[in-house]
Amino acid sequence: MTSVTPVILCGGSGTRLWPLSRSGFPKQFLVLSGGDSKLSLFQEAIERINAIANQDIDLGPTFIVTNEEHRFLALDQLRELPSIKATLLLEPIGRNTAPALTLAAFQARDGGPNTELDPILVITPADQTVQKTAAFVKALQDCVAIVDADQSKKTIAILGITPTAPETGYGYIQRSKEQGAHHEYTVAKFVEKPDSKTAQAYLVDGSYLWNSGMFVLRASTWIAALKEFRADIFGATETAWQGKTIDQSGDVGFVRPDKELFKTIPSESIDYAVIEKCPGSSFVVKMVELDAGWSDLGAWDAVWQVGSQDSNGNVTSGDTLLSNTKNSLVHASTRLVSTVGIDNLVIIETADAVLVADRANSQDVKQIVSQLEAQKREEKNLHRKVARPWGWYDSVDEGERFKVKRIQVKPGASLSLQMHHHRAEHWIVVKGIAEITNGDQVITLNENQSTFIPQGQTHRLANPGKEPLEIIEVQSGSYLGEDDIVRFEDTYGRS
Repeated sequence: MTSVTPVILCGGSGTRLWPLSRSGFPKQFLVLSGGDSKLSLFQEAIERINAIANQDIDLGPTFIVTNEEHRFLALDQLRELPSIKATLLLEPIGRNTAPALTLAAFQARDGGPNTELDPILVITPADQTVQKTAAFVKALQDCVAIVDADQSKKTIAILGITPTAPETGYGYIQRSKEQGAHHEYTVAKFVEKPDSKTAQAYLVDGSYLWNSGMFVLRASTWIAALKEFRADIFGATETAWQGKTIDQSGDVGFVRPDKELFKTIPSESIDYAVIEKCPGSSFVVKMVELDAGWSDLGAWDAVWQVGSQDSNGNVTSGDTLLSNTKNSLVHASTRLVSTVGIDNLVIIETADAVLVADRANSQDVKQIVSQLEAQKREEKNLHRKVARPWGWYDSVDEGERFKVKRIQVKPGASLSLQMHHHRAEHWIVVKGIAEITNGDQVITLNENQSTFIPQGQTHRLANPGKEPLEIIEVQSGSYLGEDDIVRFEDTYGRS
């Protein structure tokens, strides 16, 4: 049996899919792949990669490398996949994919029961979609066999995507002509994203494939190659790793490298740091071709392409009414969206923002995100409805000196013991049972009961029941920002 560890790289903010994808709730946690799937891209990636287990592959726990800020989003979605065993490797700040993979290699080397076996790592981003899962699984199994057969531990396998158009948004892989026993080709070279004329020439040539960003290699191979090509990244990451802390949330482990030391790591991708330097070196890159309806969903046009199109070429989601509309993507999150006499548009509606774009220019949504960032607008980072480890809140209305929120708390969960300097709060229970700490008092409220939290009062909201608790919170005061909070105790390590 070959020991294999799945690695999901779950970073990035997906800015080109704004306003649905935001830095606080990026695209990998959204349901975007079309069809009847109710799983997020992240959940689909986990299930796909775990499907490679067979009589020859012994699959270990899945390593998920993600940002500290997204740990509870990942944890909540993991718990919807009860058969998956996982460890979360938490980056305090994004440093691109090379340091992320290095964390996974160190965890495989140091942190598992099969450490001495030097497991093969199967690495995939969390934000891609694949329409033909069986073809994907077979290609990855071939990659595992290729790496496993090399006793020198110098082989890296990569999935190359069969190109369907002269795409300028992807890097390309040029393969050799000779095919090996596992349908693999030796990689001759990697090339950068081309202009349209060059991309057309690649398509005609037939030996160039899209770089998928999916790799298979041993943990020791990555460590050795990184030492050779980018010793600075290896050294800085290893130093941060040596200062790691480990804790547990149920059956999922959290591993955190040292925060301040991690900030010193150079930011670089797997490709630039190592993979593109391998051809011509002692490390050999083999490529297995994948023709499986792959997309990295890099823009709204890609979401339209993988969606279920009606007879007029439209892809819709939510409450929509279309008349004389063609070749368009229309997504409604919170209300009815109707269209008349349009063609080739993207319309994305959320509670606090609407995007209208020509499909051909959907890559340029990132320019809107840049403007939001320059203006320090919150719509770049968070939706009106914000996920929290204990549940969620939805800011339904606000004005001068007041804000109204709907708050839902999961069964058995609680907010932190906290205090606000500048606001008071009124709480009204609309569903469930609330256990409320208000200063020195602890009271229980049922539906249609309420309480008042004075400004400066220490307080906590908890749900002792078995059903979700929902309250209406009315804030009043001179400052109502989310940063007006002092935490004294917190179940989720935020105090």
